[in-house]
Amino acid sequence: MSHDHGSASATHPEARNGAEPPGEAPKRAKERRAIVVGASSGMGAALVRQLSSEGVDVVAVARRRAVLDELAAECRGRAGRVIPCAHDVLDYAAVPALLEQLVRDLGGLDLFVYASGKMTEVGASEFDTAKDLDMLAVNVGGCIAWTNEVAKLFRTQRSGTIVGISSIAGERGRKGNPAYGTSKAAMNHYLEALRNRLADYDVHVCTIKPGFVETPMLDAARARGTAIKGAITAEAAARSILRAARRRSNEAFVPLKWALVAAVLRNIPSFLFKGMNI
Repeated sequence: MSHDHGSASATHPEARNGAEPPGEAPKRAKERRAIVVGASSGMGAALVRQLSSEGVDVVAVARRRAVLDELAAECRGRAGRVIPCAHDVLDYAAVPALLEQLVRDLGGLDLFVYASGKMTEVGASEFDTAKDLDMLAVNVGGCIAWTNEVAKLFRTQRSGTIVGISSIAGERGRKGNPAYGTSKAAMNHYLEALRNRLADYDVHVCTIKPGFVETPMLDAARARGTAIKGAITAEAAARSILRAARRRSNEAFVPLKWALVAAVLRNIPSFLFKGMNI
């Protein structure tokens, strides 16, 4: 199951927003301009909603333009604009020019989030190279293609926050889906290295490691018969993600209880772990 990462092209009709929706108005964010890649569903879409409600102008990037238009229409009337942008994260070559255009449209950039991700079902006795490389291409290749370009911009302006949404699955080599876990472990390593590389330029890189979050990816797992309990909503995850980014956390488990799970997983000896069906 993938977060949206599909067809190329990028036109940007703006969804202007005015008054806040009924109820208590969210606090104004310190960020003024953001880009969320992987914005058509799940945590990416929830982040767009949250940011726009806080007065942030957001470019929502994903494959399915119609879904992005619906998201922009939903957010109309909020304090920040939502600008839809259709793009396939596998089109690495398009990223430099596209980012330049989007930053120009926004009038600058303060926050970048890579939320695009793909997890394909893999059978217990299946070793499918095409499936595995496709997950790596979206989860790692797309992340690097976008984040390298953002890193260059933020390094030059000596400010900005980069958020990469990884997974608890990157903590150990679980037998269930080797390539997916590998892609998230690679994200973790890349984002940590980038954080260290940019530290002297006042650019922060935050790695988010979600556990169970109500997203289309989780729905697909349930449809395959996987029993999953205790998932939080994408909206709750989005609030936690932004809180961690604004606190300049280096990494954050969402929700926090997964930090304990990760600590346990990391300390199980390999001779025991290889026999565990997790």
